[in-house]
Amino acid sequence: MEDMDSIFKQTLRSEMIFQDIRVKELSNRTGISPRTLEGYLSARGSIPPADVAVKIANALNVSVEYLVTGENENDYLRELNILHKSIKNFTPGKKLMLKEFIELMKDFEIAKKVEN
Repeated sequence: MEDMDSIFKQTLRSEMIFQDIRVKELSNRTGISPRTLEGYLSARGSIPPADVAVKIANALNVSVEYLVTGENENDYLRELNILHKSIKNFTPGKKLMLKEFIELMKDFEIAKKVEN
């Protein structure tokens, strides 16, 4: 069985790849130095102290438990949190466009069901 240090490193790296986040951006989001973050990702990486792990988890919209154990969270809720974070930064015009797009998609799905 893998040790928790290794699981944390792998989960953090995978999540950063999944979200397309570089160390510098994660550093900006958390206030943790890039060098420290690189240390958590290195071959010698270890699990950070709880307060640091919380900052990393919050910045990535995942749970600390997920980062430490690598156990999958509910993917739907995880993706929903990521979308919510992105949407809340949209301008009012972009939010309106997204709402209109969603309505079009609903209409499209209804039309598709009627055809079948």
